[in-house]
Amino acid sequence: MNSIPDEAIPLLEGRHLANLATVMSDGSPQVTPVWIDHDGDILVINTVEGRIKERNFSRDPRVAVSIHDAERPYEPLTIRGRVIEATRDGAVEHINALSKRYIGEDPYPFGQPGDQRLIVRIEPDQISYGLP
Repeated sequence: MNSIPDEAIPLLEGRHLANLATVMSDGSPQVTPVWIDHDGDILVINTVEGRIKERNFSRDPRVAVSIHDAERPYEPLTIRGRVIEATRDGAVEHINALSKRYIGEDPYPFGQPGDQRLIVRIEPDQISYGLP
């Protein structure tokens, strides 16, 4: 597995939105802005079961993620990889922690009755940081 460069870690630990690309059933791309986290070199996002991105990566685990700091837009972190796990275990606690980091609110204020949250882990296959 590839390693995320140390200088790119602040992108994963700050309040930067990431763009998650998944593959639709017809092969076309679909992109969603997401809050991002990491566990070492594993990217971590949080979503609700049944959302388009979840349906897409459940069918085809290949994804791409792009994230950049608005203050340094020419130093993007881009990762191509695959979803290796989607679990409900700890997902509510995780979205609450992300909510506190991104918008200063805990618990997460936008949940809907019946939502089943998922922690999604993405293993990088290819990592690029900065412009070539």
